[in-house]
Amino acid sequence: MTTYWLEHAWLDTYVEPGVMVEVSEGGRITAVRKGVELCPPGAVALRGLTLPGLSNAHSHAFHRALRSTVQVGSGTFWTWREVMYGVAHRLTPDSYYALARAVYAEMALAGITSVGEFHYVHHAPGGTPYAHPNAMGEALIAAASDAGIRLTLLDTAYLSSGFGAAPNSHQLRFSDGTAEAWAERVSALRDSALVRHGAAIHSVRAVPAAELSTVAAWAQDREAPLHVHLSEQTAENDACQAAHGCTPTQLLADNGVLGPRTTGVHNTHLTDADIKLLGSSATGTCMCPTTERDLADGIGPAVGLQRAGSPLSLGSDSHAVIDLFEEARAMELNERLRSRTRGHWTAAALLRAASADGHAALGWSEAGTIEPGALADLTTIALDTVRTAGPVPILGAETAVFAATGADVRHTIVGGRQVVRDGVHTTIPDTAKALATSIGALHA
Repeated sequence: MTTYWLEHAWLDTYVEPGVMVEVSEGGRITAVRKGVELCPPGAVALRGLTLPGLSNAHSHAFHRALRSTVQVGSGTFWTWREVMYGVAHRLTPDSYYALARAVYAEMALAGITSVGEFHYVHHAPGGTPYAHPNAMGEALIAAASDAGIRLTLLDTAYLSSGFGAAPNSHQLRFSDGTAEAWAERVSALRDSALVRHGAAIHSVRAVPAAELSTVAAWAQDREAPLHVHLSEQTAENDACQAAHGCTPTQLLADNGVLGPRTTGVHNTHLTDADIKLLGSSATGTCMCPTTERDLADGIGPAVGLQRAGSPLSLGSDSHAVIDLFEEARAMELNERLRSRTRGHWTAAALLRAASADGHAALGWSEAGTIEPGALADLTTIALDTVRTAGPVPILGAETAVFAATGADVRHTIVGGRQVVRDGVHTTIPDTAKALATSIGALHA
């Protein structure tokens, strides 16, 4: 058993000073004891404000190689996509492992304890399967394991360049040809202590309507998470109307995709009827505010979605930044700009979107709280930096969401194990070098 002493702990609704957390060998919290003023002998001190571990519900690990390189000149999502294809083309299982290992370590340094990897680079360039058909997915699994964070591998069906058209030359390595072939390949993957598997539909553009139900059934049979890019671009909505006479949300509903284990990513350009469909089916929404603003996508109707019944989670998507505090803050601040009013979510609600609700969207419903029986996944932010100095014991969630950044994370615990200690990754201490080397190899 391992014992941690938390100088200050966020216990879902309030800050409690002096909390002891006991962790079993299996990585779960067995006891939470309040009112412990001093760190007792044998306990590991976590000085600062300790929160439940953060969840990054939407990631494309290889997009990290695009940071700063796509900021020259003007353009749109579609011009950005061409640059992204170039990086995807150069990935191999080895280079993807090296990059993802460094990216997941960067996430751990920012307090992230679980990540949902929306994975669609499956095959070699040209579409030829590797000798091991899941070599690219297995590279991501190994990378997350070495970085010490939980992974939900959302293996993505990507079959078309748009509403039934054949994949273009860049997309051939994404495609299994049919949803049945996708399901056969994905079924060979197995869960482990830190890894769970789910499914993803890249978009209604990339999976023909007749094949949507096959992907949904695979996830349903396994009670696995199912994610989908939804209405990120108005062009997708227009093309769906032209092809099917309905919105993408309606198309997903008609083919059995929506439901409480499904999460729509972005959900940016929705009609009122779309919002009602998502909310009434308890389909989740993963907002990625830093990517949505970086790509000039727009501001999604997060307030309306939550009011309708769609649980909110957060992701860093293209990794313009990797900082869940910034994602949570941006969701509120974006809405303030649009509505010209303040206070759409409490800081506690935003923190929940960045933790418990994100973990649940990835199939880790037992994470995201500091209580007996929960997974021992914790994030500690320093209280003495130029950003966090202030009345933290009173304003815990407010300081975390509206003042802190990922740079203020001092400790990250996953399954009771210290992954980040005093701001340094315990197994990848020079994460910056690992990032520079792996990204440089893709741009050489």
